[in-house]
Amino acid sequence: MPSQAIQPEQQLFAEALGNLRPSAQRLAQRRILVVGAGQRDIDDPDPPVGNGRAISLLFAHEGATLSCVDINPASLQQTCELVRASGATAHAEVADVSQPEAAASTVERAVQKMGGLDGLVMVVGVASGLSLDNQTAEAWDREHATNVRSCMLFGQQALRHMTPGGSIVLLSSIAALRNSSFNPAYETTKAAQVSLARSIAMAGQARGVRCNSILPGLMDTPIGRAATRRRSDRLAMPLPFGRQGTGWEVAYAALFLMSHEASYVNGHALVVDGGLTGGIAAPRASA
Repeated sequence: MPSQAIQPEQQLFAEALGNLRPSAQRLAQRRILVVGAGQRDIDDPDPPVGNGRAISLLFAHEGATLSCVDINPASLQQTCELVRASGATAHAEVADVSQPEAAASTVERAVQKMGGLDGLVMVVGVASGLSLDNQTAEAWDREHATNVRSCMLFGQQALRHMTPGGSIVLLSSIAALRNSSFNPAYETTKAAQVSLARSIAMAGQARGVRCNSILPGLMDTPIGRAATRRRSDRLAMPLPFGRQGTGWEVAYAALFLMSHEASYVNGHALVVDGGLTGGIAAPRASA
């Protein structure tokens, strides 16, 4: 049977485009700290939404009160303004999570401002793009400090304040499962985040706190577009459904894991890649 060229719009729904449905208040009265709530500035007249901003906006839409953290003051402010424009509350906190002292003070201020803590999302990830041959100790340590150590420290502090029924989500990547980008520091840190999420889940279960990780695939986000410019072959392979994913699709996965709907989902690594790592890709049109 001849294959047909896939049409991406057939599987691209309103939710994936950020056209939010009426709120079901899935996070009503939840107080959530989103670390990495801004997004990277790129040279693009119409940049796509990043994972952290999409998560912040969707969580606010579903009734959460937020404390938003980012290293970029302008981008953080834009996210908070968008959240407030929707009628929700967002407290802004500028912090460099690669600095170990940032975790305790940031979590403490979030707890004070929100009156408690019910959730934490870590949307952190930097990549030097250095191959193994060109890797340096300084670059390696910098990526691990931002991508892994910060998640450990924020998770540690969050568990000390979080109420039973709370949830922690770490944003990893399918780079945790495949080492095809010749970016060993990034790939290693993303694999470590998956393992760390299970460790946090073990530590939190006695307190009634869950922790899971999300592994996005090839996503059309500001960071994704920057990676494509750096690696021209990034999108050379056939893509599931003939397209990249969106930050909103990551946000909905995070919403499920943060909500009480996922009350028995713990220590799980949720892959959001359209089936790419499972070998599912868009069929090529037959000649």
